[in-house]
Amino acid sequence: MVNSNADAMGIIFPNSYDALVPELVTDRLMASIPFAGRYRLIDFILSSMVNCGIDNITIPVRKNYFSLMDHLGSGREWDLTRKNGGLNIIPPFAEKTITVYNHRIDALASILRFLKAQKEKYVVMTDANLAVNFDFKDMIEAHIASGADVTIAYTESELPKSVIDSDNNNKGSFYTFDIEDGRIQDIKINLRESGVKNFSMNIYVIERELLIDLVNTAFVRGNVYLERDVLIPQLDKLNVQAYKFDGYTARITDMKSYFNENMKLLDEANLQALFAANPVYTKIRDDNPTRYITGAKATNIMVADGCVIEGEVENSILFRGVKVGKGAKVKNCILMQDTVVEAGASVEYTITDKNVTISEGKDLKGTDSFPIFIAKSQIV
Repeated sequence: MVNSNADAMGIIFPNSYDALVPELVTDRLMASIPFAGRYRLIDFILSSMVNCGIDNITIPVRKNYFSLMDHLGSGREWDLTRKNGGLNIIPPFAEKTITVYNHRIDALASILRFLKAQKEKYVVMTDANLAVNFDFKDMIEAHIASGADVTIAYTESELPKSVIDSDNNNKGSFYTFDIEDGRIQDIKINLRESGVKNFSMNIYVIERELLIDLVNTAFVRGNVYLERDVLIPQLDKLNVQAYKFDGYTARITDMKSYFNENMKLLDEANLQALFAANPVYTKIRDDNPTRYITGAKATNIMVADGCVIEGEVENSILFRGVKVGKGAKVKNCILMQDTVVEAGASVEYTITDKNVTISEGKDLKGTDSFPIFIAKSQIV
């Protein structure tokens, strides 16, 4: 890990975009959705911050946060167990000023007293629906060099079909930018146009004192959206700069994208692009190495520790503790922690949540455009 501290604190909003994947967030939030075999989505952003020397990280949570607190614990795996700074998870009603927030301004207003007490000059804010190995240090340096009031990261990419086709704004807002000489001239909300756009990553760098002033003003006016209510009306006054990110980005926008982004990591090039730059830390589970019993067949799979494979597995991702029985066939699947596929079962294009059991001889088959999802602890 990087030992030198950055003059910045981090704020991660873990519940943003929960509504995009309702099947996966009945008992958890977006940030703690399992991803890539042994990780949770928050591991990528949290590890990126730590690798760049940010060691004061706050996570204001809304609901369904037990799984996140269980996963992060004291922050030991990320070297965030500290007397000063470290990992700070703020549940609703932790103090009388903290409430269940709906949007970013609400969340920030509820922790203003905490923000005022911090020492760092800059604040890095981000959501948790991205799996990305991000260089926050480079972004902070670009922010300082440009003299910006606010810097926002973006990618040049096609808008996901689920975003273009969505007619439900309650699922969250997406932002695209018009950029001129590095400065954001206009921010469009939920654009319905195809083609390559400057697609916001919802990663922000801003001076802490300026953030406090903006939130104070917005909150007393009843504003709730940072982008719509604060930044867009002041684009002519505030120097809002764009920071282009060219690295590998997995963005979760619906269940189909969750399936696709996981499966993309079976391609070695994508796997290297996401993990090669800096290490990604996660909660340690002391388990045995995966065992392949005599007669097992495995082709193009990602397997975490603790698995036992007796049957056939192809083009699939197996999380920790998955068991595939003798004669069972698993193809194009994502099987989360401690899933059991019993002997003789056949499973294709299926996502299982934790502790699911596929009974002996059962045959489940989804499609690449509509994978089957089985909820946590179900027996099929």
